Amino acid sequence: MDFNSTCKEQKKSIDQSILLCCKFFISESRNIATLDAIERAARLNPESVIVNKFHDRAYNRARYTIVSYVLHDCTGNAIYSPLQQTVVAMAEAAFNAINLELHDGAHPRLGVVDDIVFHPLGRASLDEAAWLAKAVSADIGNRFNVPVFLYAAAHPAGKELDMIRRELGYYRPNFMGNQWAGWNMPDVLPQNPDEGPRVVSRTKGISMIGARPWVTLYNIPILSTDVSAARRIARKVSARGGGLPTVQTLGLVHGEDSTEIACMLLEPNQIGVDKVQNRVEMLAAKEGLDVEEGYFTDFSPEMIVEEYMNLISARRS
Repeated sequence: MDFNSTCKEQKKSIDQSILLCCKFFISESRNIATLDAIERAARLNPESVIVNKFHDRAYNRARYTIVSYVLHDCTGNAIYSPLQQTVVAMAEAAFNAINLELHDGAHPRLGVVDDIVFHPLGRASLDEAAWLAKAVSADIGNRFNVPVFLYAAAHPAGKELDMIRRELGYYRPNFMGNQWAGWNMPDVLPQNPDEGPRVVSRTKGISMIGARPWVTLYNIPILSTDVSAARRIARKVSARGGGLPTVQTLGLVHGEDSTEIACMLLEPNQIGVDKVQNRVEMLAAKEGLDVEEGYFTDFSPEMIVEEYMNLISARRS
């Protein structure tokens, strides 16, 4: 068998079993032209596929879920994924179209490209996700002069995202007591990033890039405008506040007539959404507040793999 045939067979195998998923969060959801430009950049490489997207107008935040394969050398080391080129192209489009100084929303953020996280799918490993996170981090830090902080499996010591964000003031609103607007950090960071400069561009901000096992994102609406109550509930639900282990939460304004508990389930197979929903309902009842059924902001890993395979097969047929 010649070299090209061998590569084709290898790629076919990897497509089906060794996949990486990228969740790409940007600080924009209201400007359709900007979102279209980012999606066009994502389509430049046909072997990366946007399998889902979620836009939240109140938060002025969007998330794209992109999937592709990984290639390895003869020793089994990851050496290439179309996701690297795709994610960097999306970041470039976002930096060109979004000015953080003009951005406002009800969700905290530190940058135009606020967060990029890689998850292994199928037979892929966390090491492969971390390899790609570090490669993308170097590209974004060096090409666009953006400070990048690595987290979880991509960080040398496994430092978690919430800890880095807390150190950088991510959770402190700077507008109207419950909103985030413009750039609200020093222009020179208090600590060195993992990639890129220590001096921050006010128009681009900071990017967080990490790798970790699958995380479930689940939001629960509270039928009240009392953000203080939402914050109290969120804290009591979270592991940090003595609530449910491996659950992180934010109590946020969500539109003109409601608030929301935004939940991140770090180990959803151990602490699932039913437990989170029940805990929020119990705590809200003590505050005299009504709660709606929560909603997922992304597909499950199994659904993402299935959607990817369907889309990539349709492209190649």
